[in-house]
Amino acid sequence: MTLVIFDCDGVLVDSEVLFNCIAAEEFTRCGVPMDTETAIARFTGISAPNMIAAVEAETGKPIPEDFTQRCRARANKVFDAELEAIAGVDAVLMDNAQRRCVASSSSPARIRRSLKTTGLYSHFEDDAIFSAVMVKNGKPAPDLFLYAAEAMGVAPADCIVIEDSRAGVQAGVAAGMTVLGFVGASHISDGHANRLREIGTHHIFDDMSALPGLLGAVVGRN
Repeated sequence: MTLVIFDCDGVLVDSEVLFNCIAAEEFTRCGVPMDTETAIARFTGISAPNMIAAVEAETGKPIPEDFTQRCRARANKVFDAELEAIAGVDAVLMDNAQRRCVASSSSPARIRRSLKTTGLYSHFEDDAIFSAVMVKNGKPAPDLFLYAAEAMGVAPADCIVIEDSRAGVQAGVAAGMTVLGFVGASHISDGHANRLREIGTHHIFDDMSALPGLLGAVVGRN
């Protein structure tokens, strides 16, 4: 039995530019000047606690305790108004019957809200949504993907991860899973596909319409 594990941000929903713009503005407000491009490069695929810890370790400046709450409150408003599904993903999910789940660095509430806002929530069972808050170590550690596989009753070797970030690819590879790198979201920069290849991505694609064929090829080989 094959399990397809989807990341959420940057794979199902085109949220990375929206969120990292907010994060950059909030860090700047805290005395850590940052632009959106820098935030995207540093924090895509990383959970909020790990993001904050990295900035505090680098700058020596404590980030206010309400930082995450401020970001979430702003993101809720912006996402509700502007968030869109990745082009073509709704059709892929509708036509593909393979078992699937979501494993994301976002909070459970954020994942569900994003999926509902973009009309994708019905494609996933509620107990097939997994968040980094459920494990000790978020991406790039393999914990979240291994947790999702165990909860879904599938061996890691039979899992296919769909990821857009370096941290997510590293997590999938470390978990012993096949990793497909999606590079079609709005935050993807030049050279990102090569960066994902260098850390072990098995296949790269930039159009969701290609995903069914890739999944068929991987499942056929296994």
